[in-house]
Amino acid sequence: MSNKVFTDKEIKLLSKNKYVRSVSQKGITYSEEFKQIFIVENEKGKFPSQIFKEYGFDLDVLGKDRIQSSAKRWRKAYKKSGVSDLEDTRKHNSGRPSEKELSLEEKYKRLEAQNNLLKAENELLKKLEMMERRMKKKKKKLAAEQKFLLIKSIITKYKLKNMVRYLCTVTGVSRSGYYNYFSTKSQERRKQRDKRDENLKEMVLKAFHFKKRKKGARQIKMVLQNQFNIIYNLKRIRRIMKKYGIVCLLRKANPYRRMAKATKEHRTLPNLLNRQFKQNIPGKVLLTDITYLFYGKGKKVYLSTIKDGSTNEILAYNVSDRITLDIATDTLLKLKKNRRVKLADGAFIHSDQGFHYTNPLFQKMVKKYGLGQSMSRRGNCWDNAPQESFFGHFKDEAYIKPCESLDELKREIKSYMTYYNNYRYQWNLKKMTPVQYRNHLSSVA
Repeated sequence: MSNKVFTDKEIKLLSKNKYVRSVSQKGITYSEEFKQIFIVENEKGKFPSQIFKEYGFDLDVLGKDRIQSSAKRWRKAYKKSGVSDLEDTRKHNSGRPSEKELSLEEKYKRLEAQNNLLKAENELLKKLEMMERRMKKKKKKLAAEQKFLLIKSIITKYKLKNMVRYLCTVTGVSRSGYYNYFSTKSQERRKQRDKRDENLKEMVLKAFHFKKRKKGARQIKMVLQNQFNIIYNLKRIRRIMKKYGIVCLLRKANPYRRMAKATKEHRTLPNLLNRQFKQNIPGKVLLTDITYLFYGKGKKVYLSTIKDGSTNEILAYNVSDRITLDIATDTLLKLKKNRRVKLADGAFIHSDQGFHYTNPLFQKMVKKYGLGQSMSRRGNCWDNAPQESFFGHFKDEAYIKPCESLDELKREIKSYMTYYNNYRYQWNLKKMTPVQYRNHLSSVA
């Protein structure tokens, strides 16, 4: 049926046609004679619009949809029971509303129903606006499922009948979608999906808590694949994490560190590295830096590390409660004593322009061990990005703050370094751990 509404002028025009029995703003009743003529002419091969035009109807006034729906209805009725089924069986053969005068009680009930609907619509729109505002803050769109549930709650609360279509139109969702969402089949499918998701959740949590270290979606994917021989799509893992609130906190950039680097006055050595971190040669590019750690009740220590730029492996580290030159020189000494570290030809150490690394004693020690030395440009943290990245992950994943004593903190740092080098799979290392990737590069060379 067409949604077209006739104007007063169009009603007068249609009423003049002898084949029209009655017409209102929303409907038109054709005579039995015209219906029979239509069937005969249509059987001869004439198109519906051609028949209507020949018998005095203005096609623009009726509209294409109304003509097609009438033709389809009459053909179906004729095929079913012949000419007799073309008769109009509606009350008074008219679609006009009843003109019977309502009693006071009926008028009161009607007004009460209208008032109830207005209250329901008002509440629906308010709740919808609140929900959309919340989703906008999260930069997300309100899902149709949420709207369906809201409509259902409003209908139940106000005991509305036959108002699903209207409320769906108000909220901008389809009526068929609403009924489909609450159908038995859809509910059963959702139950089955939730059951599957529960099983997936158990595996994701197993990987999330592996070695008691926090992990993001990509880390979880690699742990599942390498430790449990389970391959899940990255999108699936992220969906499960979002659904069940499995959160790995993201680290925030430290603006003070960047400001501190920008205030350094001297650049004593050139930048030999030029951000060529991945040279696929273990033991060639050595990255070093110092960071601070807070533990216990406001206690502070410093951590110095030396990292392999090609494999991301932590080759040496040192923890101290003082930020003297010793923290850097002791780290270099530990690197030299580490028998597992094999330095490549032309190996060099890269750092920022901190006073530890510009100190003549440190530079003399570097030369003594046969290493070259390179420095980042002033105030440019990206020139030592992998080392900065490691500190960020370390502070997120290691349990630093709960430690009460320095000894306890050192045990936790040692535990994390073992985990990082041997068990923490990395996406950019072909989903291997740093040690695995070092062995891989050695075997390829």
